Amino acid sequence: MTKLVLLKQLKEFTEERVKDLLLPVAQQKEDEEPPKDRPAEVYRARLPDSRAAKKKAPYILHQVITGKDAQSPGNPSISLVTVRTVFCVYHKDEQEGGLALLNLMERLRIAMLEEGIVGGQFILDREAGLESLVYPDNTAPYYTGEMISVWKLPIIERKVPYAQEHNWNGAGIRR
Repeated sequence: MTKLVLLKQLKEFTEERVKDLLLPVAQQKEDEEPPKDRPAEVYRARLPDSRAAKKKAPYILHQVITGKDAQSPGNPSISLVTVRTVFCVYHKDEQEGGLALLNLMERLRIAMLEEGIVGGQFILDREAGLESLVYPDNTAPYYTGEMISVWKLPIIERKVPYAQEHNWNGAGIRR
């Protein structure tokens, strides 16, 4: 459940940080009027319809890609999750499209680094770094990139003491 809560909190955090950044929207065949610029929509895990990915632009997609939990006696427990954040924007002008993508990515990157905590319980792992990549492919008028972030999750405490779980006595000898 914690990873699901992280994605929910990241979505809310992202929506708040990019809500005033209005970006162009591609006109679709079924549109009667030209669409108005709007903030990027934010999704979790997958797009509602991946076949229509370009129609959804501008958007941001947060995906959990790996997780790591470690609990060993005498050491603090850790729970980490790696999140891939995909960005997609549309723009008729190639230079402006590239700049719009960079602006959207920078807006979120700076907010994450400045605040470092999402939802009051998920901490950005600054030691792991915040990695970003703008896809060099020529996909104009759509421009995409991604960011990789690592988050520290709240610790899940053991219900069974380590010695009891492994049937150890107090002297470290197996019973």
